[in-house]
Amino acid sequence: MKKKQLTHGIMKKIKLLSLLFITAFIASCTSIRVASDYDDAIDFSNYKTYAFFKEGIDKAEISDLDKKRILRAVDAEMQKKGFTKSENPDMLVNIFTRSTEQVNVNNWGYNYGWGWGYTPWMWGGGYSTVNSSTEGTLYIDLIDAQKKDLIWQGVGTGVLTFERDKKQERINEFVQKIIAEFPPQKK
Repeated sequence: MKKKQLTHGIMKKIKLLSLLFITAFIASCTSIRVASDYDDAIDFSNYKTYAFFKEGIDKAEISDLDKKRILRAVDAEMQKKGFTKSENPDMLVNIFTRSTEQVNVNNWGYNYGWGWGYTPWMWGGGYSTVNSSTEGTLYIDLIDAQKKDLIWQGVGTGVLTFERDKKQERINEFVQKIIAEFPPQKK
């Protein structure tokens, strides 16, 4: 009877630990890591207008629907920052993306006795969890329209969603966090 209670108590703890791990994993998936880089020699106060760099955006390897979602989000964030979309822009905005499949395998093992696994004649065992997600990276490049030089690049990396209802929200979050880094605050 004591062995059964001990095994039951251990199983409860393992289930609780795995639930905590999965919750922590999901919480970490929602964060977006951002970074930016820029040309130190540029005076960003000279830039007031922008347009999208169609040739570059056409090469982005994502669906046209997702391109539209990203461009809408970039438009909204640039306008919030006081920039104006123009036919004769100071800057060109380009985007490109990359994605990788992330697979996490967690072994939750325990073994109290001989044998392997949990059967009526042997005790011990454990289990594994496998989680997969797609991590996406969005690059937003700002290019001097006259010189055709890259002046600023923002990068955001985080877990993607494939749920149609949540795509625009997730894209908005990516773009908002990336564009928050522009214009750079020189030290």
